[in-house]
Amino acid sequence: MSQWNIAAAQYAPRHNCIDAHVQHHLRFIDAAARQQCNLLVFPELSLTGPAVDGVTLPEPPDEQTLAPIVDAAHTLSITVIAGMTLETHGVRQKGLALFSPNHTQAMRYPQGSGACLIPGKPQLTIVEGQTELPSLDPLAALFTCSQAVGESSWRDAISRLQRFSHKYAIAVLMANSLGHSALWDASGQLIVRADSGELLLTGTWGKQGWQGDIIPLR
Repeated sequence: MSQWNIAAAQYAPRHNCIDAHVQHHLRFIDAAARQQCNLLVFPELSLTGPAVDGVTLPEPPDEQTLAPIVDAAHTLSITVIAGMTLETHGVRQKGLALFSPNHTQAMRYPQGSGACLIPGKPQLTIVEGQTELPSLDPLAALFTCSQAVGESSWRDAISRLQRFSHKYAIAVLMANSLGHSALWDASGQLIVRADSGELLLTGTWGKQGWQGDIIPLR
């Protein structure tokens, strides 16, 4: 792929109304499509919202609820990674939903510490949080990280991801719901970082390397 356009959606869900979150996701997806993005990444639990009582994660959405995003991915030819709850054997955990133009349903994954992507491939390789030496696909061109970290811990998160980028020679895109979403190139150099607010952080890979921009959501 001679050019790859990616984006992080900086969006903080403050309730547990999944239908409302779906509609807000569609606004971001439409904005990313207008920027000709091939990939859009949302922060953790962006679809389901935060834990109900600080502990209990919300119920996972069903396929009918997610259908509008599936349709948008097909219509706009964009791959979307959103945060949601998974439930396995009655146990809920943070997860990711991958919406691809090539699939008729969302593909669901555990969140892990992030996911690797190969441009043009409609699948994720999840990197587990406890892995000291992750097994990264040599063809992977991007590591994505969906987060919801505030002022007390975002500096540590940014430092950790920058070191990861440099150590494993892979570009890193962080979508943080509470601000300071960022993109680093494969050498660990910061390309673009956002402040606060709802916005798109975009990155374009081309002949000149990575270029970044901030697009306010309107």
